[in-house]
Order: sequence, then C-alpha cells, then structure tokens
Amino acid sequence: MEQVNTVIEMNQLIKTNDMLLAYFGSNTCGVCRDLQPKINAMIDRYPNIRAVKVDVQNLSELSASFHIFSAPVVMLFIQGKETVREAGIISLNSLEEKISRYYQLFYLEATQS
Repeated sequence: MEQVNTVIEMNQLIKTNDMLLAYFGSNTCGVCRDLQPKINAMIDRYPNIRAVKVDVQNLSELSASFHIFSAPVVMLFIQGKETVREAGIISLNSLEEKISRYYQLFYLEATQS
C-alpha cells in the first residue's frame, strides 16, 4: 500500500483509477496498526483495485479534506465517486462483501458486455 502525502496527489489518484481503496490510519493507533495488514491481505485478492494509505496524524489537511476525523477509515472510490466508507470498528467480512460485490459488477460484468 503506497503512501499518499498531498490532497493534489490523492485527488489525482481518485481521478485516474477506476477503483481506489484509501486507508486512513495512524502508526500510533493500535487498531490501525492491527487492521492495515488485514486490509493489505484482503485487497491483494482484487488486482484491479489500487490501494493507498494516508497517515491521519501527519497529514491532517489531507484527512480533513475527506472529512476524516478519527481512525481507522477505509474508503472505496469507483470512477471518482466515494462508494464505500467504513470507520472505527470495521467488520472485515462486511467490508470485503461490499468490495467484492462492486468489483464483480464493475469488472466481471464489463467483460461480459
């Protein structure tokens, strides 16, 4: 998961990727540290989704521009639109269900058309 450091960089990634998962967390947050490797492992199953990380503690301007005021937060953007947002105590099963459903709709149905 690559690190994003500016609002401009984040907006560019949202515009140029059909699907982008953004993980907002902090190295000082125990839940964030535990969740990130699990998110990494999950997102590896979806090769067409680009994943990025935002350090909410060091990049407060970037976090605030996406209305992130606590951590962790996972956001999925599809064609530039925020489609999924999960925050706080995140159910990985529920998150993956949502991601899988959108992934199948976007990529698998597109190839069948």
